[in-house]
Formats: sequence, structure tokens, C-alpha cells
Amino acid sequence: MPDALLSVRGLTAGYGAAPVLQEVDLEVAPGSIAAVVGANGAGKTTLLRALCGVVGATAGEVRMDGTDLRGVRTQDMVRHGIAHVPEGRGVITELTVEENLRLGHSWRRDKADGRKATAEVFELFEPLARRRKSAGHQLSGGERQMLAVGRALVARPRLLLLDEPSLGLAPKVTAQIMALLRRLRDDTGLTVLLVEQNVRSALSIADTGVVLSLGRVVAATDAATLAADEDLRHTYLGF
Repeated sequence: MPDALLSVRGLTAGYGAAPVLQEVDLEVAPGSIAAVVGANGAGKTTLLRALCGVVGATAGEVRMDGTDLRGVRTQDMVRHGIAHVPEGRGVITELTVEENLRLGHSWRRDKADGRKATAEVFELFEPLARRRKSAGHQLSGGERQMLAVGRALVARPRLLLLDEPSLGLAPKVTAQIMALLRRLRDDTGLTVLLVEQNVRSALSIADTGVVLSLGRVVAATDAATLAADEDLRHTYLGF
């Protein structure tokens, strides 16, 4: 994949002496959704944290559109076009919806575009538009997930790293979030790297799928092929 937006080679990373990720290779094409799936403890969340610098890598390289991201501080990743929505949604509950969104573009000098990006998020997420003055702790779980994604989007990322967006949500809300990701890919060309425990939902919207097991990539192919591989599903994905 010579035109990959994100290219990862030999990535080894973890939290102590024993690495969680071991020599991970993956590529994500621009304007695509790549789903990273696997059992609990496979290293999926660690992968996203390593990509954005929260977890330090001990080996390997991460390139965004050809640019080496080694040594880039976590807080500077957004300037390279990467936005990370962590597991647990990451909303500041004491702030209002509008204030949370303002934080997402506070680093940008173009304040007019920041206001435009906020307006676009309110168009995408009508529930947030209705609750723009509400504090984060007053929102439902689905609304908090919308706000977390919206705060990432106002930074105008080229690559969205999204960790377990369906966690704790009702199936209907999960379906809405997945449909939104597909629409963002189709309408805006946003590239998404999605970590998701709900394997069926993730593969249903993804272009490619990556299976992690014990910190290693055991399969990487188009999502439809992955979903149809019974042996692989039974062995690594539990369905």
C-alpha cells in the first residue's frame, strides 16, 4: 500500500519490561476505515495509545503520510492531523457541550474556522445542538460519545483514532455511531482507525480488518473476507 496515510512497521510497545505489542505492522489507506479487533487483552487500546505517543515505543516506526512521528509529543499529534478519542469517551463533565467543543479547536489560530467546525458538529449531531448549554455530566452515554467524537472532529483531523465507541451504549445508539463513521468516510474522506469489541459492527462498516492476538497481528485483510472466515472468527473473535 504505497499511498498509505498511516504506516506502522515493527511497532513494539508496552507499559513495563514485557511489551504488550510485538512487531506490529499495519497500513491504513487514506479515506478508509480500518477496524482493529481481537479478544480482551490483545493489545488494541495499547496500539492506539502507542500511535499517538501516550505509550512509548521501544522499537519500530510510525509514519503519517510519510512523516516519521517518533519523538512527536502527544499534545502535538493534533498538529500532524491525528485526533484520538480514548475509551471512556474523555468528556470533561464539568464543562458544557460548547465548551468541550471549543477545547477541541483552541490550538488553532483560525478562530473563524473553529466556529465553522463547531457548527458542522452541531449539524452532524442534532442532540448536541439541542443541549449545547448542558454540562457533560447531564448528557446520556450516547450523547457523551457524540461529544467526544465531535470534539475530535473540530480539530479537522485527517486520521481519527477511535477506541471502543460502542462501549456501554444501547444497540440503536451503536448503530448510529457506526453509520456516522461511514458517512464521514464517504462524505469527507476522513480516515478512521477503529478499535472495537463489537466485531460485527466494526467489520460491517470497515474497509479492512486487523486481528490482534497477544500483541501480534495474526490477520490483516479486507473486512468482508475477515468476517467470512469462520476458522479465524472462531479462533480469535469468539463468534
